[in-house]
Amino acid sequence: MKHQAIRQALSTARVLVVGDVMLDRYWFGDVERISPEAPVPVAKINRVEERAGGAANVARNIAAIGGQASLLSVVGDDEAGAALQRLLGEHGVNTSLHRDASITTTVKLRVVARQQQLIRLDFEYSPSHEVLAAKLDEFRRALPQHDVIVLSDYGKGGLTHVRAMIEAARVAGKPVLVDPKGDDYARYAGATLLTPNRAELREVTGRWRDEDDLLERAQRLRTELDLAALLVTRSEEGMSLFESTGVTHEPTVAQEVFDVSGAGDTVIATLAAMLAAGESLPQAMRWSNRAAGIVVGKLGTAVATAEELFAL
Repeated sequence: MKHQAIRQALSTARVLVVGDVMLDRYWFGDVERISPEAPVPVAKINRVEERAGGAANVARNIAAIGGQASLLSVVGDDEAGAALQRLLGEHGVNTSLHRDASITTTVKLRVVARQQQLIRLDFEYSPSHEVLAAKLDEFRRALPQHDVIVLSDYGKGGLTHVRAMIEAARVAGKPVLVDPKGDDYARYAGATLLTPNRAELREVTGRWRDEDDLLERAQRLRTELDLAALLVTRSEEGMSLFESTGVTHEPTVAQEVFDVSGAGDTVIATLAAMLAAGESLPQAMRWSNRAAGIVVGKLGTAVATAEELFAL
């Protein structure tokens, strides 16, 4: 598909993203002295930035390359939740954020000085079962209006009903892509595709000796979980797509790596958007690889824009 045709197809590609959202806050400053109170640097903050993280970053990546993104998630009834709503609106994402007064919105606060992260502070609580059950009903209602479903699991409790979501998507005939978390992949059984990174896959399959051993372990996992495919992101080794027909490798896009945060979000976002636009799985993987090469050259939770992606 030519670039112009892909961009046109992306404009009507509808992707529903569900999962754990967070607000990424960055405090930028300078360090010129050590604290007299303890042997720690004193950061004088001169700039603050806020970015949508987790599943929210997946949604904004889809919107950034020209796709239609809808986001379904749970936040606290607080200032951080309102900030996320505002940010996503600015990025052109359709949002349905359930407010749960019993929790605070997950916030990851990073203090950065001279391009180095000094500390990260995390604030997080799991949403209530009642709110998650209501979200599941809304998920089922939203399925017919979307082409591809993304379940972005950050282990914060937002995907407690992931099995039911996968089953509902299958019944509706919608491809469902999952960015997994933890070592219990049985709960993702029946999904169309999983996108673990190299370290996450090792947690589940154990270490492999060589490429042949990796192929055997990956295909065994794919079969056991009844997946159409398994896409493994492998840092400097690129990506490997395991399907019933075999494996396709995509070498990494040469790029100075500055910050890998959020790269996994970019991969699954681009993959979903391209599949919704009619690209084949191997073609969608190539676009994802290009997009990942762009975002790792940026600081923090970032996106690849359509201009950057199609200029390569």
